[in-house]
Amino acid sequence: MFPACRYSLQARRCIRALKVVQAEHVAPQVYSTRCSSSTVPRITTHYTVYPRDKDPRWEGVEMERFADEADVVIVGGGPAGLSAAIRLKQLANQHEKELRVCVVEKASQIGAHTLSGACLEATALNELIPDWKERGAPLNTPVTEDKFRVKTETGFMQQASGLLFHVVLFHEDGSVKGIATNDLWVIDEKKWRPGRAEHSVGWPLNRNTYGGSFLYHLNEGEPLVALGFVVGLDYTNPYLSPFREFQRWKHHPSLMTTLEGGNRIAYGARALNEGGFQSIPKLTFPGGMLIGCSPGFMNVPKIKGTHTAMKSGMLAAETAFNRITDENLQSETAGLYIPEYEEALEKSWICKELYAVRNIRPSFHNYFGLYGGMLYTGIFYWVLRGKEPWTLKHNGLDSAQLKPAKDCAPIEYPKPDGKISFDLLSSVALSGTNHEHDQPPHLTLKDDRVPVAQNLAVYDGPEQRFCPAGVYEYVPLETGDGMRLQINAQNCVHCKTCDIKDPSQNINWVVPEGSGGPAYNGM
Repeated sequence: MFPACRYSLQARRCIRALKVVQAEHVAPQVYSTRCSSSTVPRITTHYTVYPRDKDPRWEGVEMERFADEADVVIVGGGPAGLSAAIRLKQLANQHEKELRVCVVEKASQIGAHTLSGACLEATALNELIPDWKERGAPLNTPVTEDKFRVKTETGFMQQASGLLFHVVLFHEDGSVKGIATNDLWVIDEKKWRPGRAEHSVGWPLNRNTYGGSFLYHLNEGEPLVALGFVVGLDYTNPYLSPFREFQRWKHHPSLMTTLEGGNRIAYGARALNEGGFQSIPKLTFPGGMLIGCSPGFMNVPKIKGTHTAMKSGMLAAETAFNRITDENLQSETAGLYIPEYEEALEKSWICKELYAVRNIRPSFHNYFGLYGGMLYTGIFYWVLRGKEPWTLKHNGLDSAQLKPAKDCAPIEYPKPDGKISFDLLSSVALSGTNHEHDQPPHLTLKDDRVPVAQNLAVYDGPEQRFCPAGVYEYVPLETGDGMRLQINAQNCVHCKTCDIKDPSQNINWVVPEGSGGPAYNGM
C-alpha cells in the first residue's frame, strides 16, 4: 500500500503514476550465447534482463504511459488490499474528507488470483463490517465440526475432534514458504457434511518433510468440498513433487470414501508464507507499507491468514489516513514514511497471535521430525500457550535445503487413475490459466546457462517437479547433443514457487501482462 502525500491544500491529493506499457507485439527472434565451447539457446528475452534500448525487437516501438491521481494506491485486490480500501473510505466518510483510493489488481477481475482453503476466521471481518450478516454477505457455512488426524498409509494413528464457532467457510479467502495445491469437488450428496472441517498431517510425507492437508464441506447450494495439500518448501529430496504428493494423498482410504463418485471441477496452487513471527520483514518505507500475506502474517498451524491479512490492511489504512489528512504536511510530493503502522501492528492481536505460535513450525526441525514437533507443540503451545521464554530459528532459505540428486532416492509415484488422481496438464486446464502468447515470458533467468549446468547436473532438474503447473521441462536439443530448459510460461498459475525453491536462485518471477494468469472461481 502506498500512501501519497497532499498535492495541494484544496485537492488533498498528489500525482501517483501508474505505468502501463502498451506496445506492439513483435515476433520473437532467436538468440544464443556462448558457454565455453558450446552454444546455449537464449531462454530469457524479458526487458528486465535485456533492456529495451539494447533489444532490436523494441526498435521503433512507441509506448504510451498512463498517469492518474490518487491519495493512496493499493497494489493487489486481495483481502488485505480491499480491507485497506474499505477502511480508508470509512474514515474519509466519518471525518468528511475527500480521499481518492486506487486499487491496482493484476488479475482480470477481483478474486481471479485468490486461492485458499476457503476457511475464514471472522475476527477482522467483524471489526471492519460489524453488520456483514445483515448485509447478506455470502458466508453460508459456520464450522460445526473440526477433526484432526495423523495419517498412516492405511489408517490413522490418532484422532481428535471438537467444535469451532468462530470460523466461517468462505469462497474468496487469501492465504519460509510452503506450496498448497487445491481442488474443488462436487461429491455425492449422501457423503456431504456441511460445516465439517478436517485437517491431517503425516502420510504420504515422511516424518522429516513438513506438510498437512485440509478438507472442508461447503454449504453453497450443492454438495461441494474444498480440499488441499500443503508441502513445506524446505524439503530436501529433489525428486519430490508437491503436485504428485497431493494426488497420492487423495487415495488415502479416508479421502477415497468421500471423493468416489464425485467430480473435480477446479484446481489451483499457490505458495504460502509460513515463516511466521520470526520472518516478518521491515514493513514500512518512504511512500509505502507492506500488508497482507506477503509479509508473512499467516497463522501456520491453522493454515489461516485471511483474518490477519485483513487486519493488517485496516491498521495500515488507519495510520495512513492520519498522516494524509494532517494539515501540517511538509512536502506536497515526497512519499510518506509511516512507522506508526509497525507500532500499531505490535500492539494488535496479530502480533499476539503470531507470537504464541512462533515456535510450532521451526520445532519440526529435529531428528524425530513430525513427531518431535507434535510433542513440542503439545507441551509448549497447548499447555503453556506459547509463553516459553525462547524463540526457535528456521533452517535458512528453502532454496538451500535440497540435497544433490546422487544422495537421494528417486520417488516412484503411482499413475493417476483419472477419477481420484489426475495428471498435471488436465489439472492446469481447470485453473482457467491463460497468457497472451506473444508477450516475453515473465519467468526470467539471470543466466541462461545455469539450468543445465547446475540444476540438471546436480539436482536432476527439480524445477520440473516443484512447479505445480508444468511450466518447466528439460527437452533434448535439436542437435541431439544434450538437453535444454523449456519454459512454458503460458501454464503459469502465479504461485511463485520457482522463485522460492530454485536451488540456484536463478529464476526471477516478474509480473506478466495485465489480466493474464489463472481465473479461479470459488477457490
